[in-house]
Amino acid sequence: MPSTSTTTPSAPTRSVRTPLGVEILTGEHHGQSPARLPGEGHRPHLAHRLLARDGGEYLFVGLRGGTVPPDPRPLALQLAPGDICFYDVRHTPTLDFPECFRATVFLVPGDLLGLAQPDAGRITRTPVARDSRLGTLLSPLLSDLARAAAEARPTVGEMLAWNAVNLLSTLATEQLGGQAPGPAAAQPPVLERILEYVELHLTDPDLSPEVIARAHHISVRYLHKLFKDEGTTVGRWILRRRLDECRRDLMRHGRGSRTIAAVAARWGFLSATHFSRVFRTAYGMSPREWRDMAAGATRAGRDFRNAP
Repeated sequence: MPSTSTTTPSAPTRSVRTPLGVEILTGEHHGQSPARLPGEGHRPHLAHRLLARDGGEYLFVGLRGGTVPPDPRPLALQLAPGDICFYDVRHTPTLDFPECFRATVFLVPGDLLGLAQPDAGRITRTPVARDSRLGTLLSPLLSDLARAAAEARPTVGEMLAWNAVNLLSTLATEQLGGQAPGPAAAQPPVLERILEYVELHLTDPDLSPEVIARAHHISVRYLHKLFKDEGTTVGRWILRRRLDECRRDLMRHGRGSRTIAAVAARWGFLSATHFSRVFRTAYGMSPREWRDMAAGATRAGRDFRNAP
């Protein structure tokens, strides 16, 4: 796991880590030294600033695994206690915060939230306000989950952390669904049609660059160029989307509903062995381990909500 630089709290920072590189940090900042968010770079991104004037708790989601350079346009976001703000761990924003505040930070690989590279760039420029519809629902719940995960025994802490990841995935999806892409995120109309076509045919094991190009009356070479301009390839895009759907299916259905081989076949994988291998490469664990962890996280979350 990459090293991180954390805030300078007056109380020890508590952390919970899961096998897939998800980490939750909670701590309080008191003092004159500038506060910093956990990141993988040597210095904050000076063009991206987060501003706050009131003490209280702020929630941050650090996205790991990005490869696209950050948006160079200057950005200054005003935050209030309870707001949820996504950021890129390679280019952490500069904090202009009061001397005393509480930080709850979720460090999550972007692909676990279902975020493509362009999506990650968009969501880091739009925080979720505590008094918004989603913020009112999720901000206190994420805060409680982080606190409970830090205080629980390791196994339960991991399960609670996965509940937080599921909530953040929902939050990211809702945020992106409600935004109109800006000029920097605009895609050629043909690429938009191609992505829609891929979504409709993910379950088809014969889906290939040749099939996609023929359906849209373009050359395979031009198809590859369209995806190259987005920082990926046709094959990687199809594989990632299939793995996303398999991961969600395994999480939703758990044991005793569909076999792992059936889930893989449903989303176009012809070989269960190949599916298990690419799943482990992408997520660091086998499909069975993921399914069991997701089932345990669901039980732990249910117990946490039902606790007095």
